[in-house]
Amino acid sequence: MKVFKLMFLLSFLLTTLAFCKNNPEKETVSDLTKDQHALPAADQPEKYLPLLEGKKVGLVVNQTSILTSQNNMHLVDFLMMEGINVVKVFVPEHGFRGDADAGEVVNSEIDKRTGLPIVSLYGDQKKPSAKTLSDIDILIYDLQDVGIRFYTYISTMHYVMESCAENKMPLLILDRPNPNGDYVDGPVLKKGFESFVGMHPIPVVHGLTVGELAKMINGEGLLKNKVKAEMEIIPIQNWTHKDPYSLQVKPSPNLPNDLSIRLYPSLCYFEGTDVSLGRGTQFPFQVYGYPDPKFGDFTFTPVSIPGMSKNPPQQNKKCYGVDLRNESLDHRFTLEYLLHAYQVSGKKEKFFNNFFDKLAGTDQLRKDILAGKTEQQIRDSWTSDLEAYKEMRAKYLMY
Repeated sequence: MKVFKLMFLLSFLLTTLAFCKNNPEKETVSDLTKDQHALPAADQPEKYLPLLEGKKVGLVVNQTSILTSQNNMHLVDFLMMEGINVVKVFVPEHGFRGDADAGEVVNSEIDKRTGLPIVSLYGDQKKPSAKTLSDIDILIYDLQDVGIRFYTYISTMHYVMESCAENKMPLLILDRPNPNGDYVDGPVLKKGFESFVGMHPIPVVHGLTVGELAKMINGEGLLKNKVKAEMEIIPIQNWTHKDPYSLQVKPSPNLPNDLSIRLYPSLCYFEGTDVSLGRGTQFPFQVYGYPDPKFGDFTFTPVSIPGMSKNPPQQNKKCYGVDLRNESLDHRFTLEYLLHAYQVSGKKEKFFNNFFDKLAGTDQLRKDILAGKTEQQIRDSWTSDLEAYKEMRAKYLMY
């Protein structure tokens, strides 16, 4: 085993530069203090390595699946260095290296560097099939979520849990802190509005880690036919929901820093309109605008940026709007920007596209905006649902 480790480590060092060249998401995105004491589950190998000895292992991972304690070594590399038999990798939206555009189909392939089969869970197949699970003994889920209902990594987790339950496959979840985990807000998804950008009756800002959400999915019977996954969760150490957490790599191509992650729940609703939220710039989810001067004094022009946004809304058009790059990292979910853009647009019903209600998880938000309600009036309409959710959430909190 020692000889194997030395040989693998030498090979790893020789290929690291090439890997980093092909993996731009390795760059740090930290805006907060780097003196973080939180220890994600992946950084506690003494707790999960014994569970993997002698087993054929599958992984649900992407560029965020790193060990900060090992100089940001990827979990795949670490497990292989430790002699674990990794046989397959499953990947969510944005792919293994996190550079596929939003909504872009991710293809199954053989990873050129590791030689491992890569099975896409973002395309025609969003749920692991019995066939793809047939040659593994245990599946590991380790993806960095941002704590927002329409962020699809948790939808992938839902289908992974469901497939594991149906195929009697043990699931090991390596938990990570939620950078938006310090509060709960927004409308709760209504029955009938389920989609891949909203699969659970939870609010926009759900205030759970993936481990806590997995417990809720099992505990509330949210999987198909109310099946339950056989799973073990390795918890985070030295972190509570009150603690800020800065991500070391971009969780997806258009969330480049801590501020974009904090503004994400407030600005993502623009995906259900033709207003630009900065895709096609170096500051996505930190501005918004439209090709009309009445939207604001700040200007930007979205362009095609491979690895971030190939075909951004309002591409090559000068947009006028609002610059939010000086907003505080204490930012919390608000409808202020959406209501402002709606009011100045003068478009009424045409302001919204067919995607808006899926993002909202309800058609009531759109109807309330069309009715001219204020943000406080709209918030009042979801108060009772939010309070009921908080009571349910409390049963599954781990931190």
